[in-house]
Amino acid sequence: MRLGLYLNLYGTPGERPRLADAVEQARLAEQAGFEWVVLGERHLHRPGYHEILTSMTWLAAHTSRIGIATAGIVTPLYDPVVLAETLAHIDVLSGGRLTAGFVLGYRPEEFALYGVKQSERVARFEEGLEILTRLWTSDEVTYEGKFTSIKDAYLSPRPVQSPRPRLWNGGRVSAVLERTARMCDGWTTSFNELDADLPEKIAEYLSYPRGAESLGQEVILCREGYCAPTSQAARQALEEPLRDLYDAYTGWKRTSTDAARYTQGWDDIVNRSVIGSSAECADRLAHYEEMGADGIILRIQPPGMPQSEALKSIEAYGELLKP
Repeated sequence: MRLGLYLNLYGTPGERPRLADAVEQARLAEQAGFEWVVLGERHLHRPGYHEILTSMTWLAAHTSRIGIATAGIVTPLYDPVVLAETLAHIDVLSGGRLTAGFVLGYRPEEFALYGVKQSERVARFEEGLEILTRLWTSDEVTYEGKFTSIKDAYLSPRPVQSPRPRLWNGGRVSAVLERTARMCDGWTTSFNELDADLPEKIAEYLSYPRGAESLGQEVILCREGYCAPTSQAARQALEEPLRDLYDAYTGWKRTSTDAARYTQGWDDIVNRSVIGSSAECADRLAHYEEMGADGIILRIQPPGMPQSEALKSIEAYGELLKP
């Protein structure tokens, strides 16, 4: 099973986020055999949240082999040409380690900040991804869209990976699953997707026709994770900071259909996560592999968890990845 480490780029009130901690985790994950380090995106977060694209560049400079991935960039907020050029250069600087994951976004205040109408997010997403992939793979692009028009445009340098870096897309409704199969190469779930719902969602995603330029239909599950000597030790390290994070999500996702999932109890969380002793985590990874997952992104460190606790868990997962 390929594992990704979702990095904590944000803090709690009174705590400034430290990208140095993320670098330390990324290097340890690289040594432990993780496939990717994975970054999310948030704006208007008072404690602070490191900007995603510059953070990717910093992590690429401080690692050598591990993939640099996102889950995901709020695509409708960006000028697609600028996004295509920046991500292409990250792939160049990292030596071809980029996986670009996208999402539609859901927070009204973020759309207002960027001057984008939330009602236009689907149209902007599709147009943006079409422009991005064409710029990555074509010698020259002319495009007349609803939001962006370009003539005789090209990128130099283009991405290192051929024909291009892989694209992921996150979401859970049928329209997102269809769009992901048509325009991207992998689907990323939410962290709170219930195990009981996953087989049907995976089957639905795989049932949609792949686009002509698709590089595959990977299933990438995002799961809460903490591996410790015992299940009790895992709970002691994770429960309080994770509950604080979920309380914050309840406010952030007030306009989202899945907001209620963040009010679940500890047992509910464990039943859809990779949390517990090494043996329990190994069983959970095997469970998801049998379900059809091609990779799992683990969120190990919620804001407020000490760095030392996160590093211990990364090492424990590394032991599971050894042949």
